[in-house]
Amino acid sequence: MPPQHNSTVPSSLGGTQRGVAAATFAVLLHHRRALTAATVRVVTLTALAGLLTTFTVFALSWPLFTHMQSERIRYHQLEDPYSHDHSDLGLVALASLPLYLLLLGVGSAALQTVCSRTVTAQAPRSPESDRSPTAVGARLPPILATYVLRGLIVWTPPLLSFELTRRLTSNLLDTPLPLARGSWPYTLVSASPAVAVCLAVLVRLALALAPAAAASGLSPHVALRHSWTLTTRTRAGAVRVLAVALPLAALTATVIRLATQLALPVRPFLRDLLEEATGNFFAAYYAGILAPVIIGILTAAALTFPLTATTFAALYDRLWSSHLPPRLAATTGDSTT
Repeated sequence: MPPQHNSTVPSSLGGTQRGVAAATFAVLLHHRRALTAATVRVVTLTALAGLLTTFTVFALSWPLFTHMQSERIRYHQLEDPYSHDHSDLGLVALASLPLYLLLLGVGSAALQTVCSRTVTAQAPRSPESDRSPTAVGARLPPILATYVLRGLIVWTPPLLSFELTRRLTSNLLDTPLPLARGSWPYTLVSASPAVAVCLAVLVRLALALAPAAAASGLSPHVALRHSWTLTTRTRAGAVRVLAVALPLAALTATVIRLATQLALPVRPFLRDLLEEATGNFFAAYYAGILAPVIIGILTAAALTFPLTATTFAALYDRLWSSHLPPRLAATTGDSTT
């Protein structure tokens, strides 16, 4: 009788019979000290870097704050209400947004590296050399590049769609509309941003496994391709990614909301403190607005991102090991070189 060949490759987390949730919590429990230490270290360094960046942005924006303060005093002397124009500050915030995204990307890549390595370390046959700190550090640039490339792929079309819609459907300086209001072209262009955002969310879900794939040693474009393949071309890939992503997204949003609400008392305290120290109401006002939001994001990163990164790493391991034929799985090693 000819030998029977198994169509699946044993998973490094104990086989295909083991659930992703069980594997994730086994990793979190077994490596809780290492993950906690790494999370505290990464979140602390990210917070310090973010604080330095915010201080630099406020310092560069100080002429705007000074102008607002002078106008406020002048209008107060005239006994007129003063409604400040924050459009210039909006441009500054938009210009500094890539810096904050880069900081979040570096922190996420560092934690993803540690979490993926802990998932790999659960494998009983993992070589000890593969767990060295040098190997961990060597995977940070590809994961960061994967985050950047995925962000460009996912969010560039919606941004272009918003800009195109603004140009074609908005009244600029009382000029006539490029498209007639109520016409089919006008309706289609007006609806294009919503469609683009929906498509972006779907693409983002399809590429959700890319950082975990990059942490396994793949180059960024190969990691994105593997995530797309596992999510869209396997029977249960899309369902499992959706089943994992939705609860984790809801959990993250809930933690951010709760942490921000609990941090709201920081707003008047910081505002009064900075206004007394600097004498500028508007700098203190905007710093007070930002403080609870930053606290909420950092709290959510510390509490939920290790769970998220570990879960997606375990899911990637399970999908890649269980749903691809051995011939294709064997090529993984060739793709990492």
